[in-house]
Amino acid sequence: MAKKPTKKFVEKGRIYITATFNNTMVTITTENGDPIVVGSCGMHGFSGTRKSTPYAATTTTEAALRKAIENFNFQSADIFIKGIGPGREASLRAVKASKIEINRIVDITPIPHNGIRPPKIRRV
Repeated sequence: MAKKPTKKFVEKGRIYITATFNNTMVTITTENGDPIVVGSCGMHGFSGTRKSTPYAATTTTEAALRKAIENFNFQSADIFIKGIGPGREASLRAVKASKIEINRIVDITPIPHNGIRPPKIRRV
């Protein structure tokens, strides 16, 4: 006899927002880091330059949050933002507008400490 699947509840978790210049990706995970909901602007019907708009980021974030709340009873989260794309502020506003309690907001954008090697000196 097949075992009936039990509904998994994840009340606390993390929201990872990656805002690049071409796309915005939202990943909602458990506290351990196991992904439960993934969303990107391309998954929600945006293509080309429309993927890199604040509106696309807002729509994507709202859809991912709605799915997490309905399926997993998601209630509170830590937010980790990475990147400097146009969807960065818009997706953060969408999270604040939802009924999810925000514990902390962390910026994990990589910053170079030394930078890349400078180009060779030009000889004319």
